[in-house]
Amino acid sequence: MPLPLLLPALAGLAFLLLPLVALLVRAPWRALPVQLTSTEVWQALQLSLVSATAATGVSLVLGVPLAWLLARTDFPGRGLVRALVTLPLVLPPVVGGVALLLALGRNGVVGRGLDAWFGITLPFTTAGVVVAEAFVAMPFLVISVEGTLRAADRRYEEAAATLGASRFTAFRRVTLPLVAPGVAAGAVLAWARALGEFGATITFAGNFPGRTQTMPLAVYLALQNDPEAAIALSLVLLAVSIAVLAGLRDRWMTAS
Repeated sequence: MPLPLLLPALAGLAFLLLPLVALLVRAPWRALPVQLTSTEVWQALQLSLVSATAATGVSLVLGVPLAWLLARTDFPGRGLVRALVTLPLVLPPVVGGVALLLALGRNGVVGRGLDAWFGITLPFTTAGVVVAEAFVAMPFLVISVEGTLRAADRRYEEAAATLGASRFTAFRRVTLPLVAPGVAAGAVLAWARALGEFGATITFAGNFPGRTQTMPLAVYLALQNDPEAAIALSLVLLAVSIAVLAGLRDRWMTAS
């Protein structure tokens, strides 16, 4: 490899790995069991797992049909719709939280009706955490599933149609099993993104221990008062991230 390319490559690798190495070096390994067994940590961990799983479920129910719509249907403005779907990927999470407040808050465009007609209040609740996480995580699933649908062979669907299957039956019995690996990969990515969500969650749902305080929010709070606890919580999230990458290695970490 040419030296002018090798040196920046090594510098970039060091830039990415050094913070992670520092986290491992400075970790309070002896005090780690005590830090991770505290009530606050378990509450934050439990809430994070439950809310991330619920957000992934919402993403699956809404995102898979949306991905099918983008991949299989031609309609005016499809490119614009795809751009809007992927917007949360580049939108600052805090801005997403503000947008959710304006839409679903008690005085929001939709939230006003939810509160007045159904008594449903989403901001600063556990349900609000799920909504915020689903908002930022669903695009990961949609992109993954849409790409898999575009790569899938349509001849199987056409064969099912010639045998009398409706489009929904062909989707349920033929298309969905074909794209199941893509759906699984997108679900894992969405779950990991939801688990690490911070900005939209703290803006839309707040930071209330036991109700809306997820692991990233607990890390932020602990960093101000107990840095060792913040490091311990960060190690948990780091381990989850590594596990996600290991689970997706065949899809994202191999060269074609």
